[in-house]
Amino acid sequence: MTDSTNATRHVASPLARQTLLDRDLTSPVADIQPIRIVPWVQVVKIGGRSIMDRGSEAILPLVEELRALLPEHRLLILTGAGIRARHVYSVGLDLGLPVGSLAPLAASEAGQNGHILAALLAPEGVSYLEHATIASQLAIHLTAARAVVGSAFPPYHHHEFPISRIPAHRADTGAFLVADALGAAGLTIVEDVDGVYDSDPHAAGGATPRLIRDTSAADLATLVGTLPIDRTLLDVMPTARHLDRVQIVNGLVPGRLTAALRGEHVGTIIRTGAHSSGRREDDFDAEPTSAVAQRAGPLPAYRLTTPDT
Repeated sequence: MTDSTNATRHVASPLARQTLLDRDLTSPVADIQPIRIVPWVQVVKIGGRSIMDRGSEAILPLVEELRALLPEHRLLILTGAGIRARHVYSVGLDLGLPVGSLAPLAASEAGQNGHILAALLAPEGVSYLEHATIASQLAIHLTAARAVVGSAFPPYHHHEFPISRIPAHRADTGAFLVADALGAAGLTIVEDVDGVYDSDPHAAGGATPRLIRDTSAADLATLVGTLPIDRTLLDVMPTARHLDRVQIVNGLVPGRLTAALRGEHVGTIIRTGAHSSGRREDDFDAEPTSAVAQRAGPLPAYRLTTPDT
């Protein structure tokens, strides 16, 4: 056996022979802006308690609006959990279950809501996808249909951060993480209020709540009181690499989601601090999906065997 056989071999890589814990060493490589994987998709998060728990009165009109949007946009529709997850939390906490056990139980309801929504949109070729499929096969599914549905809950499950007794990373945070990782054209969160108010609009008595039409994640984090979104989302937003804003709209008002996806300001804009695609932070109008798609180039010409899309 020769000395060359026993010699240590190194992979030719800037990171191969250094620690990954030293930012000064890793930043020349790691600070490069990541690519946008599917820049032509719009992510829409549908609230569980705010929309899905209301039943047909809220769901069916929204389904019709989503159906009408399909020729105009390619959509990744993500659903949150509702009252059933809150019941699971209550029972689980009473039994002393750790937060890592509660997270997948609550996430299962978000998936159930997704299956409901996908079934209603099935005539248009829409189907429900699990997390792993969204991560690795989203593009091929969106060449076969104009939209897919998934769970908005992040799949941390037993890896959920034990920073509180109730899972901190829920549907709003999960939808944002997915949208930013994919380099999506935008994220719209659909709730049962017109946006973020300076006080709870559902509270009885007190001063009339004021709608905050435009704010930042940093400013919103200082607001005391109830928010229509997960507060953990505000902690995650400053880490965004692509999404520079998120809009919260009222899904109970017909046409609000349509207007938001067309770049109109119809709810509350929350700015992340990221500068995507070289756009200035004060440039309000969101870029329409069609414009992003033109830059990204055409989608593959083939289609899987599905209804006409």
